[in-house]
Amino acid sequence: MKAARLVVLGVALAAGGIAAYLASSHHEAPPPAPPPPPLATVEILIAKNDLGRGQLIGDGDVGWQLWPQVAATESFVKKTERPDAMRQFIGAIVRIPVAAGEPIRDPAVVFEKGSGFLAAVLRKGMRAVSMEVSAENGAGGFILPDDHVDVILTRRDKAAEKLTGVEKFTSEAILRNVRVLAIDQAVEEKAGQKVVVGKTATLELNPDQAETLALSRQLGTLSLALRSLVDSPSSSAEGGDDNDRGGPMNTVRYGVSTLSLTH
Repeated sequence: MKAARLVVLGVALAAGGIAAYLASSHHEAPPPAPPPPPLATVEILIAKNDLGRGQLIGDGDVGWQLWPQVAATESFVKKTERPDAMRQFIGAIVRIPVAAGEPIRDPAVVFEKGSGFLAAVLRKGMRAVSMEVSAENGAGGFILPDDHVDVILTRRDKAAEKLTGVEKFTSEAILRNVRVLAIDQAVEEKAGQKVVVGKTATLELNPDQAETLALSRQLGTLSLALRSLVDSPSSSAEGGDDNDRGGPMNTVRYGVSTLSLTH
């Protein structure tokens, strides 16, 4: 009797084990974890090449690049907000250096006629100095930005007057072949532009020339003489050819004319 119970108990245990095994073998594997959601991106304007200070941005210097949306700050130029931005940035002048692959921001460049544009187009070591002009002393209003001019000083010759007792005036060129940066606030010539007589001409001068011009204002009347295109070479900061270069102050005096007035 005791042995029979042990046999029954063994059979029951075996049956339970087999049932447990069968149940575990038919258990379905858990479903795989869902894939992470795709990273949201946005196209932003970047520099394709290293952009140095003062460089003019060309066609191949900027382009659109996918960027994580969470990392795109408000200062970035986004294609969804400004689809024409790449065209707008071509021709701008770099104010803050930008490395290749970095986003371009508006403060990094100077746009045409924008704040700081005149400082950006000045050549290294040069200064922008303004002087008053009129139709009479500014070639009748035909002087336009990027022309080259001579600056002529007309003044009374008081020393000669004391000797002769006759009123005398002298006229001399104090600066030659200087570049006109702007007339009033126009910094470029537009196609088909009508002649407009400006009241102020801004010239590109080196520091010594700027001092000469400032002093000459106190000595007499200044006039601008427009130079021919063939006589206005694209020159270095020192001026044009050897005939256009003056002494230490780059100041030239040639063809001094004297006029005596008798009463």
